[in-house]
Amino acid sequence: MHYNRLGRSGLQVSALSLGSWVTYHNQVDVKAAVELMAAAMDAGVNFFDNAEVYALGASETVMGEALRQLSWPRLNYIVSSKYFWGIDRESSAPINRKDTLNRKYLMQAIDGSLKRFGLDFIDLIYCHRPDPHTPIEETVWAMHSIIEQGKALYWGTSEWSAADIRAAWEVAERHHLHKPVMEQPQYNLLHRRRVEQEYARLYEDCGLGLTTWSPLASGLLSGKYRDGIPEGSRGALPSMAFLREGLTSPARNAAVAQLEPIAQELGGTLAQLAIAWVMKNPHVSTVILGASRVGQLQENLGALALRDQLQAEHMARIDAICTPLAA
Repeated sequence: MHYNRLGRSGLQVSALSLGSWVTYHNQVDVKAAVELMAAAMDAGVNFFDNAEVYALGASETVMGEALRQLSWPRLNYIVSSKYFWGIDRESSAPINRKDTLNRKYLMQAIDGSLKRFGLDFIDLIYCHRPDPHTPIEETVWAMHSIIEQGKALYWGTSEWSAADIRAAWEVAERHHLHKPVMEQPQYNLLHRRRVEQEYARLYEDCGLGLTTWSPLASGLLSGKYRDGIPEGSRGALPSMAFLREGLTSPARNAAVAQLEPIAQELGGTLAQLAIAWVMKNPHVSTVILGASRVGQLQENLGALALRDQLQAEHMARIDAICTPLAA
């Protein structure tokens, strides 16, 4: 396993990490989570990603119980959560409005996560989406307070615009508060503009690190959707119906077919090639993998072997195939 600094912080994260979106509670129970996390740790993974909204809190509960059973020393692993949508808001009263980053919500949300995880602190916490209805100053102060109280160690953002990240960073700089250290954007061969263009100035100016998600574009880049939606796949889940049009795109699947000879030349799979490509970006601190089976996870971890084999010639061929279709 390779390890990278998380942005400009001193924290070392594994180049590949394991996420829980879609899988934990829905496809992965505690027993399966223990097996997956143990296999990941055996391969050198030290970062396990989660979010309050995943399975409406049940994903954190599953991961927390798995951590209890695994009994790892707390220093040996990194856990994250993300906040924005909330999970306990049935009332229509304004104070219970979902989609917020106000201080009241954030200060209560962190306590809920700690209880579900069974942890004293969470290593990384994210503002899961931007909130145009709450002043950025209020959100930055709340995240600073959470860290000062010892409930989290670092904070960052997920799918924020470059302008909002810079605004948050400048508020923290001006008031000597804990700054946002990392951003968690979608990044893969077919989704590139934000990471490669919009955030370009932030890496040097703010020391931003990336913990990227969806390296396989929800499985499209593994090649599994070239003949439609296979049973048991992410695209077959009722909750993922919004992905189906993109997963079955003839143009995108034709591009995936063109990538296969490159993967074969390097002795890897399509999935490994796509993940290795993301790892080549020097601004990516860690690539979050999703898996519902140990075999699937182990195959994806094989991307490590391809990373150093990817040369400029391969990258140019990949760009020629994928850049015209990338968002």
